Amino acid sequence: MPRPVKWRRVEYIPENKMFAPCSKGKCPCLDGVQEVQLKIEELEAMRLKDMEELSQEECAVRMQISRQTFQNIIDEARKKVVRALLENKAITIGGGHYTKNVCYLKCSACGTEMMATYEERGLVCQHCGSDRVECNKKQCCQTSCEK
Repeated sequence: MPRPVKWRRVEYIPENKMFAPCSKGKCPCLDGVQEVQLKIEELEAMRLKDMEELSQEECAVRMQISRQTFQNIIDEARKKVVRALLENKAITIGGGHYTKNVCYLKCSACGTEMMATYEERGLVCQHCGSDRVECNKKQCCQTSCEK
């Protein structure tokens, strides 16, 4: 039995989830246009490496995965983008196995609910000042958008 996939941390999720080829400045009707699906973590890998110009090691640390896993993700992402460009396919962005690193917290003292990034956990309650703040959901740091 294979190991379960480790959650990949992403910092950016795009608003636009589809890019389609245009011919001579006119976008064709999307009926019949084949698609290539780019996972959220694949886009994040390209963003970190190509836009932020981080080293592979820095990218892997930011995504909380190994360097080899990062390399596998970015290789697959680049293949998909090149395939879409060369074969006039649309690129859809979505799915994957990722987390935005957001925790949903609840104060045990007063019941106030709040959100914080993974790094901010352990804060005191914004309402009553208690340090009895705990995760409100079982998978608070694992909000996935699998498809």
